[in-house]
Amino acid sequence: MLEIGTKAPDFTLPDKEGNQVSLSDFRGKKVVLYFYPKDNTPGCTRQACAFAASYDAFRQKDIVVIGISKDSVASHLKFAQKYDLPFILLADPDLQAIQAYDVWKEKKLYGKISMGVVRTTYIIDEDGVICHVMPKVKPDTNAQDILNFLAGEA
Repeated sequence: MLEIGTKAPDFTLPDKEGNQVSLSDFRGKKVVLYFYPKDNTPGCTRQACAFAASYDAFRQKDIVVIGISKDSVASHLKFAQKYDLPFILLADPDLQAIQAYDVWKEKKLYGKISMGVVRTTYIIDEDGVICHVMPKVKPDTNAQDILNFLAGEA
């Protein structure tokens, strides 16, 4: 897990249309960078839909929302179309950003151990520095928790 005050690692990944997007493209804006395990799974769908429902609130504050998983560009496109997701989804099948942000971890499910993305959200300030870290977030409340934090309520 990266610490508050750390310079956010830059990355360049394809979005759901295959366009290359870099974190540095958003210098001067606050960025909510959330990592999630997999498109079209129950928790990840609820999390993405919660961000979509709160998207206007983020836009009003001039905050960029970016979701990253190891799914493909094609998977992201279908996921975004199916749930009308208005924010940026980036494909990271080679784990470039996922490993740079230290969210690729050992997970245990039903006694079976495997490697996967631990649902984590970083808030990055206008200078590209991590100003808040939310490990093991709850899918249903993640978007609202961020808005509360940004409003000084958390």
